[in-house]
Amino acid sequence: MSTSTIFWGLLFSSIGLGFFLYGKKQQAAVPLVCGLGLMVFPYFVSNTILLVAIGVALTVLPYFFRA
Repeated sequence: MSTSTIFWGLLFSSIGLGFFLYGKKQQAAVPLVCGLGLMVFPYFVSNTILLVAIGVALTVLPYFFRA
């Protein structure tokens, strides 16, 4: 595991925590699920490029799908 993987994982997990808390407070499913996904997926992805690609996709998903 490299330093960049740890950094990106921490960054996306922090963003995920924000989405999760927002989704829970507003009772919105999309930010809640994306937040959970952002907090969990860095544990399973070890490739840095794939980690950034999935993280960016899950971060912008709530902006396009409002539910």
